[in-house]
Amino acid sequence: MTAAEELLRWGVEEFGQRFAVVTSFQKEGMVLVDMAARLGAGVRVITLNTGRLPAETLRMMEMVEARYGNRVERIEPDAGEVGRMVGRFGADLFRDDVVLRKLCCQIRKVRPLDGALAGLDAYAVGLRRGQAESREGVEEKTLTGGKWKLAPLAAWTAAEVEGYTLRYDVPVHPLYAQNYTSIGCGPCTRAVDVTEGERAGRWWWESDGDKECGLHFTPEGKIVRELDVLVSEIVNA
Repeated sequence: MTAAEELLRWGVEEFGQRFAVVTSFQKEGMVLVDMAARLGAGVRVITLNTGRLPAETLRMMEMVEARYGNRVERIEPDAGEVGRMVGRFGADLFRDDVVLRKLCCQIRKVRPLDGALAGLDAYAVGLRRGQAESREGVEEKTLTGGKWKLAPLAAWTAAEVEGYTLRYDVPVHPLYAQNYTSIGCGPCTRAVDVTEGERAGRWWWESDGDKECGLHFTPEGKIVRELDVLVSEIVNA
């Protein structure tokens, strides 16, 4: 059993139904779903249905349920918060400003996930250090706010992920066949060419920034101050 499988097994055995795999069904997340299924423990699978997902991601949810017999727990944002955000800034606010893009992620992803995690003691995600500079410091196991966040594939290479996927015939998100290397909400994700990094297709119109949504890394400085104000205005309106 690999170190990744051992860590995942620890989460399952230690926390039971207070543990889940959190995934958007990219290759890394699907490796974790497959590993968990091989443990034979009915591991919970949680995903964020942001309201802006590509149709292919919605089909992946159904595919996972059919293949592994796990009910995918679909977490959705608060309709009132989304409505107030869209009413004030428009449906595609993420194209206007980095702060507004992060606001959209906070309302559609970060806050709903925080709510879901309140019922967990530990969860696993598909982060790898090789995905981007912002992820080079990812640890396999971290305790934050009393919860264990596991990244069993942190030290894996893209080739190792591909090798596992082929070895066990793990379902693959259809957009990979269209040269996507990182998949999120439909309007915020595009295909890349061979000269670009793995996350180059995320929010590609931004000239700088960390290309992170806030699920795994918290913004800093002026952006976080502006973001805090906007989130508070939307949530408390």
